[in-house]
Amino acid sequence: MFLIDDIFLAPLKGVIWIGKKIYEVAEKEFSDEGLIKEKLMELQLNFELDQINEEEYNRQEKELLARLDAVRKAKEEEV
Repeated sequence: MFLIDDIFLAPLKGVIWIGKKIYEVAEKEFSDEGLIKEKLMELQLNFELDQINEEEYNRQEKELLARLDAVRKAKEEEV
């Protein structure tokens, strides 16, 4: 009976595994301080090349700095 259960549950287990991997990648991307700094530099470059306006730059910069601050606070709490 366990073999039949494993066969029927295999697709569900695969979906769960994929969901966990996506969550891990998203969590890493959201909490990676280096990646956030890289995005800030890219944002600065886009602004300097007039690819985005000042209002959009300020909005995105505020969001990225808030994320960076949250990551740093979380790292301090871990210690």
